Amino acid sequence: MDNSGNKKNTVSEFSYMLQRQGSDDSTEAAAFDDINSLMKNNEHPQEETLSSLPQASFNYINSIVGSGVIGIPYALHRAGFGLGLFVLVIVAAITDYSLILMVRCGHLSGRFSYPGVMEAAYGKAGYYLLSLLQFMYPFLAMISYNVVVGDTLSKVLVRLVPSWGSSMGPVRFGVVLVVTVFVVIPLCLYKNVSRLAKASFLSLACVVIILFAVVYRLMAGDYAVVPDTPESWRFAHTDLIPAVGIMAFAFMCHHNTFLVYQSMRNATLERWEKVTHISVGFAWLVAVCFGIAGYCTFRALSQGDLLENYCWDDDLMNFARVLFSISILLTFPIECFVSREIVRTQIKRFYSQEVVEYDTDKDPTHATGAEEDDKSVATTLVIVLAAFIISPYTECLGPVLELNGLLAAIPLAYVLPGLAYIQLSPHSLWSREKLPAAGLVLFGTFVTISGAALLIPNLIGDCRTGIIMGYCRDDELAVNGTMAGTTTPACTTDKV
Repeated sequence: MDNSGNKKNTVSEFSYMLQRQGSDDSTEAAAFDDINSLMKNNEHPQEETLSSLPQASFNYINSIVGSGVIGIPYALHRAGFGLGLFVLVIVAAITDYSLILMVRCGHLSGRFSYPGVMEAAYGKAGYYLLSLLQFMYPFLAMISYNVVVGDTLSKVLVRLVPSWGSSMGPVRFGVVLVVTVFVVIPLCLYKNVSRLAKASFLSLACVVIILFAVVYRLMAGDYAVVPDTPESWRFAHTDLIPAVGIMAFAFMCHHNTFLVYQSMRNATLERWEKVTHISVGFAWLVAVCFGIAGYCTFRALSQGDLLENYCWDDDLMNFARVLFSISILLTFPIECFVSREIVRTQIKRFYSQEVVEYDTDKDPTHATGAEEDDKSVATTLVIVLAAFIISPYTECLGPVLELNGLLAAIPLAYVLPGLAYIQLSPHSLWSREKLPAAGLVLFGTFVTISGAALLIPNLIGDCRTGIIMGYCRDDELAVNGTMAGTTTPACTTDKV
């Protein structure tokens, strides 16, 4: 970094320290995952301490690694195995750059929240655009969670009661209905949601255990009977854009960027770059392990939810299905709170008779779950029921991951940070400082527009689950069940 950059960094660090002394958000220094990012810890703020570089890296890894990695083998199928692995490296590198760019924007604007940065760059229009995308991302994630829970738990139930295999549609719907009524709604209406943060590590632990199970099944050769197809080891496919959407969804963590940054001890841009490189690098390693192990096992038959590929009487993977469902259910109320707080904020602004002060540093994704009233309860129920009603219209996870990645994750992760930096930075657009940001915007815009044009017309197709894979037909489940087996899953056709 040149001398001018050092001077600018010193000034921005000084202004940042002044802001931290006057900000209530400086107390947010616990585990900064998707759950804890919604709440401020008001119980013992005096006991909180800033995190070291390794601690901040772990917190960020916990924020990045989540349910999205389960779709990486499917993304490799859509893009082609060789090209998909190369693009996975590119997406990780671009994500790394965009995360660093967001903190630079925070220093340039003096506002260390995503809404604050967008307001500083583009006024209220930037804030409302961000709010729309911040609502879309968790809401589509809630739909994907319903799809996952319905798919995974229904297989476990059929393993226990094989005769139910003849009516997988009603079983799947019943699972989602029961889970929504008796688990999801109570958790989403739970007033002290901050207590769920204590279980945040469980989500990461579940993903790691599932990864070991996937690798073990590959090494043991239990699925060596999976047939090859002409497309099994093809280097590249034409469906590259949807694959990028799935990968972007897996790396999406930008809503926690400033929370982790403000938790760091002696926070500087240089230390933040190290944290980002370590965190994204580890997340990429987990994603590539999932991708390679899953794809090498099922190749062109890989589905959007990798666990769908395993036979229904595979007890190890049934255990993995249960763990994955637990992880999903712990995350569901957090996504619901994000959506609810955004809706409540916009309604309050719309109906307020007074001039509402524009709170540039309040991030709806960092809202507390402690405030409950009749309106918030009604809003929560509407959002949860809307996700429940929409989820049966797609039986496969792949299209939902692609849609969320293309329409929400990519704009949030790439387009908006790049636009904010272009607007806030004093350098020329053609300078070496801004050109990478402009490239980030162009990349994100191209992928979003072209991907949406390809995906939306084919979003509701013949994709369906509840199919006994052809290589499982000789298993006990296929013998006892009445559903016909099939050699290729409907979810893995090139056209979803």
